[in-house]
Amino acid sequence: MFKIKDKGLSEWGEAMALMEKEMPKQSKQLLRRVGTVSRQIVARKAKQLVKRKSGTYHKSIKRGKIWTENGQLLIRVYSKAPHKFLIELGHRIVGKDGTEHGFKPGLKVFEKAGNEIEDKYDQLIEQEFDRLMHKLK
Repeated sequence: MFKIKDKGLSEWGEAMALMEKEMPKQSKQLLRRVGTVSRQIVARKAKQLVKRKSGTYHKSIKRGKIWTENGQLLIRVYSKAPHKFLIELGHRIVGKDGTEHGFKPGLKVFEKAGNEIEDKYDQLIEQEFDRLMHKLK
């Protein structure tokens, strides 16, 4: 699980604060769209890395609700699958008789997708902001 924050982007932070003050509905729409794109990136990364596709893990990747913390709007992408931590962090491989057969290292899907999202964050915000402004014209 990771959170998308607009920290370190002083210009965007000021623009988002002004936008939230002037147009709270549109700022939340903007963040929801960015969250949806982020969820798509995480799902794509999960499909690349997780070879066994029973569907439960892939279907469980969701976009969360928006909340405010320390004056910043935040949104998260998460997995609600009960076995997500086994895929993320790794696990022991144990046979039916209780013997251990090794260790399966974690795939760290959310960490890798988070890095990809951080690289594309400025571009994502700009695209969605332009789309929102075009819609308001």
